[in-house]
Order: sequence, then structure tokens, then C-alpha cells
Amino acid sequence: MQGLDERTRDLIQRRVLRRVKDIPSLPQFVIETLNKLDDPTSSAADVASKLSKDEGLVVRVLRLANSAYYGISRRITNISEAISYLGFKTIKSIVLAASVYKFMDSSFAGYALDRGELWKHSQSVAAACRYVCTKNRVCDPEAAYIGGLMHDIGKIVLNDYVRFGYSIILRLVEEDCVQFCDAERQVLGFDHAQVGGLVMEQWNLPDLYTCITTYHHTPWDLPEDKIPEYQSIVDVVHVCNGICIMLGVGIGADGMQYNISPDSLERLGMTDKLEEIMGEFVDLFLSLEEEMKES
Repeated sequence: MQGLDERTRDLIQRRVLRRVKDIPSLPQFVIETLNKLDDPTSSAADVASKLSKDEGLVVRVLRLANSAYYGISRRITNISEAISYLGFKTIKSIVLAASVYKFMDSSFAGYALDRGELWKHSQSVAAACRYVCTKNRVCDPEAAYIGGLMHDIGKIVLNDYVRFGYSIILRLVEEDCVQFCDAERQVLGFDHAQVGGLVMEQWNLPDLYTCITTYHHTPWDLPEDKIPEYQSIVDVVHVCNGICIMLGVGIGADGMQYNISPDSLERLGMTDKLEEIMGEFVDLFLSLEEEMKES
């Protein structure tokens, strides 16, 4: 099938790279808070002093600490106490979720996503990743949550260019049964996963999240030197993303022709449990939807 000419593709690729560099960095107080959370000498009071600069984050932390999920018998009203109770890893997830919300809570016409749908999908994948890791103990639940939250961040950059080549991409998907991300790559020279990896680097987030974002559609392409440390978590995000798409949670045009890797399912011990897990996810997403309405 005839795609964009080479000159147009080259122009798009250069503009995409420039657009990635123009994405605003995470706010300074967020970076400082993340540094405090990663510092083994930090106390809950140290983190609270940074976190308290954002009233919205304080409210989110206190709401989560008092949610039914944690089943605390008494009410927590002090932010330091909430941080101590939830733990630094959970607080890190909350901080990053609040920071990326403003990027994702829009409409993305290139992917046929109405306003809020990308955020809904990302939150759902993140919650599913945390659930699977907590239940099966395959990798760190909070790291998986953050990976699930970030996996589609490349769409915020690539959206306008996908919209430009949408008719060609869609024909590849519908007529040639090509997966949407493969069609992106064929037409534009980039897919949203690759661009997402560049965003993770731009934000100076750990290499783990660059790998998750870059390979969440292609876990079989994970570089050999990354496999021992990252294969399990990349598999988790890949499978949870696939199940969310199968359940129709916050998906757009790129939900067509999505295939879950049998190898990922096998490595996670989920080959014969897919139907059971999908049922569990339905209940999980209903709870998440109620929580998102209240936030």
C-alpha cells in the first residue's frame, strides 16, 4: 500500500523529535519530592514538607490512606502519618499519576479518543498491573503501576501526526490486518511506544520506564541485556494493556488488531487463566471508575 513519501516521513520524524524536546519537564517540586522518596535517609516528615507544596496532592494522599482499599479502622488526617502508612512506593505512584494527568486528560483525535479516555485507559492498565503483581508476586506492584500509567504517554506527542496519516494507517489496519502501532511505524517512521520511550528519557525517569514504554507492544524485542531485570514487568504491562483493550476500556482506533503475546502469558503463568483474570478485571475497573468519579 502506498504511504507517505520519503520526504514527508523525514519531515515528520524531525518534527516528532523536536516536539519531544519541547515537552515541559516535570514540575521542580515533583522532581524534589521524587528525589526525597528515592533517598534512603528521608523520613516521612521530609517527604511531607515537599508534598505539602501541592494541596491537590495532599488531598489525594489523605483520600487514599482513608479509602476502603486499606481498611484502616481510624481516620488519618495528618499527611506525614499517611505517608508512613502508605509507604514511599505508593506515594511515588500518586505523585507521578497527578503529574501526568494534565498531559493525558484531553481528547486525542488521531487515536479517536474522546476527552479523558486516554487517562481512563492508562489508569485502568496501571491498576490492572498492580493487581496482577500483588496477586502473582511477579514483580514490584508499584513499579508496575507506574509503568502501566506511563505506557501510552507517546500518544500525546504523536497524536497530530497520526491524525495527518490516519486514512493510510487505518487502511493498513483494516485491509492488511496490521497492528495499529506497526502501521504507525510504516507510515510515520515512529510508533507511539518508541516516542513514549523518548519522553521517559526527556523526563529523566529510570531506565525501567523507558523500557516498559518502548516495548509494551513488543515484549519480544526487549534487548537481551535488559531481559533478566525487566522482562517480567514488560510482560505484565503488555498483557494488562491487551486485556484492557479486549474489555474495551478507554480504547480508540489503536485497539483494532491487538494481539497478546503467548510467550508473555506463558512466562507469567497466565495462559490458562485469561478468562478468569478478565472477570476479575471487570470488578476491579468498576471499583476504579467509582474512585475516579470521587477524585
